[in-house]
Amino acid sequence: MKIRILHTEASSGWGGQEMRVLREAIGMRLRGYDVELAVISGGKLIEKARAEGFVVHEIPFKGSRIKNIMQLSRLFKKEQYHIVNTHSSKDAWLAGIAARVSGARVIRTRHISSNIRTGLNSKIVYNHLADQVVTTCQETADTICLQADLTENRCCSIPTGVDPSVLQVSQEDVKKFRDQWGIKDDDCLIGTACVLRSWKGISDFLQAAKKLQDHTHLKWMIVGNEASEGRFQKECRELGLENSVIFTGYLTPPYTAIASFDIFVLLSTASEGVSQASLQAAYLEKPLVTTPVGGLKEVCINNQTGILVSPASPYEVANAVMDLAVDKSKRIKFGKNAKSLVEDKFTFNKTLDQMEAIYKKLLT
Repeated sequence: MKIRILHTEASSGWGGQEMRVLREAIGMRLRGYDVELAVISGGKLIEKARAEGFVVHEIPFKGSRIKNIMQLSRLFKKEQYHIVNTHSSKDAWLAGIAARVSGARVIRTRHISSNIRTGLNSKIVYNHLADQVVTTCQETADTICLQADLTENRCCSIPTGVDPSVLQVSQEDVKKFRDQWGIKDDDCLIGTACVLRSWKGISDFLQAAKKLQDHTHLKWMIVGNEASEGRFQKECRELGLENSVIFTGYLTPPYTAIASFDIFVLLSTASEGVSQASLQAAYLEKPLVTTPVGGLKEVCINNQTGILVSPASPYEVANAVMDLAVDKSKRIKFGKNAKSLVEDKFTFNKTLDQMEAIYKKLLT
């Protein structure tokens, strides 16, 4: 008999969290599990999961909580899932209660590193309504263990790893990309790739570029977009950085851009797990400059794979960039160390191995 897994998702968007849900579902299906999804009505994950051949149940996840719980309970009773994996706050409550009634085992996956509610909320959602808690960075796991009174064997970090097979970029493609944006062979390109939100440290990135503006061989690139992109472009103009900072907009996939960087920078101030962009940059042998927020410090190991800087500290960023810009041998050393770290700990196959181990533990 196949083990039946249901992922529940009350988020309607399409970002790193939803991508992990779908990638995990695909990976586990390939390993012989029977996987289905229950997604909020209108959620972007519905179409993408169905395109991959999954059965997707549309659940309102709004309105009457009792009606939602009853609908989920009927679904669980009919389909006889062995494990229910919840991914957002609302479905953690509703599907968690329904799963308890149906007898399914429950995994609560917490994708972001922002603070969780303290007190009774933590203990109910992460303790009583979950048999196992999975986070995407160790810092969050430690916090939840403390707040929800969990032992380490019930709460663990399983970062979303990368697939090395898709991170193959030729030097010819790198040269074409740099030529496209006017980056010379002897220029040092410092880049970031992220959704352009306030907590991603884009202003600090721009302020560091301003401090090093006289070093004309330094070029700066911002890959990504979002509602705040216009604000950051305006800030760039006000700082007089039009000739040294490039906004590429959204690039999919971003691998060629990241492979074209000489230094990868990510200056998040909050809500950061183990960043996919930082893992991609690490696998592509880029030295890192990041803050120690959330899971970033698990990839940017100070003076081994990169340089850690304090949040909201453009001066430290500028010093770190100059340190790496003038020392090519250090860039190469950190880059090779970074790739080795990803190969050892952060591939998606390792993510699936760790999740499968939890499935087996819960069902024995």
